[in-house]
Amino acid sequence: MGNITLEEDMEQVISLQSEALWKRRATELEAWADREKVKKKEKLSMVLDSFAVDAELYPALLVLRRLQIPTEFSCAGVSILDDPLDHSVYAYVTFHASEQTESFVEFAANYMKHRVLVTYEPARKRYDMSSFFIGHNRSFCLLMYRCAEAFAERTGA
Repeated sequence: MGNITLEEDMEQVISLQSEALWKRRATELEAWADREKVKKKEKLSMVLDSFAVDAELYPALLVLRRLQIPTEFSCAGVSILDDPLDHSVYAYVTFHASEQTESFVEFAANYMKHRVLVTYEPARKRYDMSSFFIGHNRSFCLLMYRCAEAFAERTGA
């Protein structure tokens, strides 16, 4: 992991992807913006601690909750339709900074490698972890779940 800091209060990119991967991501985003969006299915949600969360991310969020790693926002948006109320281009989870969170973020960045984009917002003291590529939302959710389980196993939680 490394830091790219433009200003102290600006979001910092922590994960390191190659220039080729950033170009691929930009190309995919451009192609996605130009193509017709077809909704495959309605977004599914479940209740976790009285909050509606994406069903795709629910298993991972459940493990993170058990590990006492606080999360704030999450979206899996598994349709290719980017309806701002229902979907997201990239699946993501937002974490409040804490000692436990920082340990998990470092573990997750190494575990998920180039498939995850990790950023930190110093002003809000929070991390965002998102799928690096469009269309990888379901696999990101599954990988986040496996990562959380592996972290739990590693820490004995």
